[in-house]
This record gives sequence, C-alpha cells and structure tokens, in this order.
Amino acid sequence: MTRRGPWLRAIAALLVASAAGSASAFGLDDVAREAETLSRRAYQEPAALPRALAELSYDDYRKVRFLPDRGLWRPEKLPFELQFFHVGRGFTRALRLMEIVDGQPRPLEVPRASFSDEGVLPASEVVSGIAGLRVHQALNTPQVMDELIVFLGASYFRALGAGQRYGLSARGLAVDTAGGNGEEFPAFTAFWLERPAPGAQTLRLYALLDGPRVAGAYQFDIRPGTTTVVEVQTRLWLRSPVATLGIAPLSSMFLHGENQPVADDYRPEVHDSDGLQIETGEGEWIWRPLVNPKRAFVTSFALKSPRGFGLQQRDRAFGSYEDLEAAYERRPSVWIEPLGDWGAGRVELLQFHTPNETHDNIAAYWVPQELPPAGKPLAIGWRMSWAGDDAKQPPGARVVQTRAGHGYRETAIADERLQFHLDFAGPALDALPAGAAVEAVVSGNDNARELRAVAYPNPARGGWRVSIDVERADAGRALELRAFLRLGDRTLSETWSYALAPK
Repeated sequence: MTRRGPWLRAIAALLVASAAGSASAFGLDDVAREAETLSRRAYQEPAALPRALAELSYDDYRKVRFLPDRGLWRPEKLPFELQFFHVGRGFTRALRLMEIVDGQPRPLEVPRASFSDEGVLPASEVVSGIAGLRVHQALNTPQVMDELIVFLGASYFRALGAGQRYGLSARGLAVDTAGGNGEEFPAFTAFWLERPAPGAQTLRLYALLDGPRVAGAYQFDIRPGTTTVVEVQTRLWLRSPVATLGIAPLSSMFLHGENQPVADDYRPEVHDSDGLQIETGEGEWIWRPLVNPKRAFVTSFALKSPRGFGLQQRDRAFGSYEDLEAAYERRPSVWIEPLGDWGAGRVELLQFHTPNETHDNIAAYWVPQELPPAGKPLAIGWRMSWAGDDAKQPPGARVVQTRAGHGYRETAIADERLQFHLDFAGPALDALPAGAAVEAVVSGNDNARELRAVAYPNPARGGWRVSIDVERADAGRALELRAFLRLGDRTLSETWSYALAPK
C-alpha cells in the first residue's frame, strides 16, 4: 500500500487535470449570466468606505502608489503587466477581481505590500479594496513597460497609442447624460483578467457593470500599437426605462480654440479634442467643430446604420497650443466603428461650459432608436481606435481649421452678423488642375439669413478656403450651418457642420 500511494495520487492528479481541461473556458457568456441575474434584483449601493480612506486629501491619496515590481505577470515576463489603484478619496467602490488561468477563473488578491503610502493608509496587512487597474506593455520601446490603458472610476477608461499622452476618456455606458431625470453613472464592479500567453499581442479582460437602471457584461480585447485598438462586446439588461442610453460614450475637454479664441491665455488653443467626426451609413463624412458654450448645448445627428463616429484632435501642431507640459498636440483621437449593423438612432453631442481645462465638458455617444424591454438583452459591439497622426479621416478633403470673426471693416456691423473662414485640404483638392471651378455649397437652418459664401484657393497652406458671411436672425436661438466643396456634380470634401449655441 505504501508503495502504491504515490502512483495512485499521480493518477488522481491526472484525472483532475483532465477534467479541468475538458471544462469549457470562461468567456463573455459567463459574465452575461451574472449580469442577467443581477438585473433581476434590486440595485444595491456599494458599501461605504472607512472614514479615514474617504476623507483622504488629494495630496495624500497621490502618496498611495502601487509598486511596479509587484505587477501582476511581471515575474513571468509576460507581454502585459497589471498594476492597481487602492480605494480612497473619490474612488469608493472596491472591485471584485478574478484571474483567468488556463480558461478557469480564480480569485485574485492584491497584497498590502504591493503599495507604498508614506503612512497615510490605515495600518493593516491587507488592502481595503482595489478601485481600478492599469495595463502596462512595451508600447514605445522594448525596454520599458509603458502605460497602455487604465480603468478607474465608474465605467471610465482611457487608452494610449505609441507616442501619445492621455487625453479624452471613454465609458462603458452613458445613462441619461442628456434628457431624463439626471445623469446616472453605472460602474464596473468586477473584472476577470485573462492571463496572456508568452508573445501575446492582445490582452482580453471581462467586466461586470451595475447601476440603478442597468446591468451588463463586457469583453475588452486590447491590441497595442501606433494606433491602439480596443474591441468591445457587451450585453446589457435594463432594470427600468432609460430616456437616453448612450452607447460607446466618449468624454473630452474643449476650453478654447481657433474658432473660439480668448484674450487672456498665452496658449492659442486648449483642448483634448477639437471636433466630432461622423461617417454616415450613406458614406457622407461630417465634421462638427467643438465649442465651449455658456450653458448646456445638445445637438444630434439622426442616422441609420452609421459607419463610425468619434472625437478627434485634428490639430497636431505644437504651435497651435504652445504648452510644453500638457502637450495637447499628442492627445489621441478616438474613432468608434460599429461591429455589426447598429440600425437607426442618433449620434448625440453634449457640450457645456467649463471655466478651465481641468473639467471635461464634451460628451458624444450613440443612442439607439429602440431599446429592448426590461428582461431582454441588448447585444452590441464596437471597435475603438486610439490614434495620433494616423487617425481615421475622410478619403477626400477635410476641414483643417475653422476660424470665426471679421477682418477689416469700414463700417460697424450688427452683432448678429457673423463670419467664418474654413480651410479644406486633402487628396481630392491636391489632384485638381489649376483654375478648377470649385464651388462652396452652403446652407443654414431657419435662423440664418443673408447667407453668402465664396471658395478660393489657399496658396499659403494648400487646399481651398471658404469664407461665409451670415446674419443670425435671433441671437436667443441656435444657428446651424453646413458647407462642403463641389466640382460640377462631384463632392470633393466632407461636410462642415457648425452649431452656434444661443447667447
């Protein structure tokens, strides 16, 4: 019997391993089952943080740092590493973390020794909770594991491509950002982190979303590069009706720019994004420059089966910003491409006032025309491209700048009289022969009158310039204008679509 013991234990171990290997690998279906079950129960607020953590000052919370040499998967020298954020201050929800190894999930505990805190955290041998996570990868050089994507706060996340600086943010979902009875912020409450294989070029994460009116399951496939691509698959269950369900939401900041300059800032422009770009299902490209209005300003584009939309940072010249610290010219553009047919709905753009660059004041998202009833899932997916100079752009000519204001005038002009000067550039214009009869096609809403426009070559910058002169009939109403370039019956450019908020 004693000689048979080790042999029997070896056979038993093989049987267990075989059984584990035959079990189905963990996937989105497993998270979806949990989300559906969650949606059938009443929403529960997260437990309150201990007072010592909740009342940490901004400076003290910054002292709580994850030690890089304790990163998950660092000892194994895998192509991705994970670091974590401790709960505290405004980050009050502790996440449930699981690691997926060989297709099977297992609880993940982050040791207290993984953090340095300069004595600001309560004395303990265990962490009080993990609020978020950050993925590192050799994005810019093989010798350094750079930040790639971070998930922290509600369902917010931000990613980087090579050579970029953090700028705009994304969210898993937006609920009544505009409309309804006030915005709601559902949050990721659990993550499943799939251990990558040696040499893997893509990292997969799963997340569980929970909020008062919605629960959902998410799969993120993250592929780093010059343009970092994040593919998102989600299944959502509504607990109760939602007025505006925002899919693939983006949040950004626009303080001032060439279309809205200010006199007391040495920086010509300050923004993470300068416009909303859309490709319709019919192939029309639309460019809406952003503004910093005095109050909330909501506009939208009704579409069927859109091909994409996104907040872009088109102006990538340092001289446009002159900010050595912020480096706005290196902020990413994000393009959202539907996976599958999204059907009918609208791209909604929310803009509201910000007094400085520390607050996001821009949001853009897709709103489906129809939502499933409570108990039925909405399955939808999209591809996100976090890009720099290689950002998605229209194949013809695009708007490279929008300027507002008058030049020299001999006589005063009424305040309602406005001028805009647009520069278009791109291959469709570069290929034109000298003297081509390019015309500007310009239109406006019923608040525009005496609308005039002229198009002419721009020898200094290349391309063509369009100058628009218009009177706003009622300063208390929004003014909307559209302009594009045409040669005969051939459209040469995207459509410039400008919305000026009421005074």
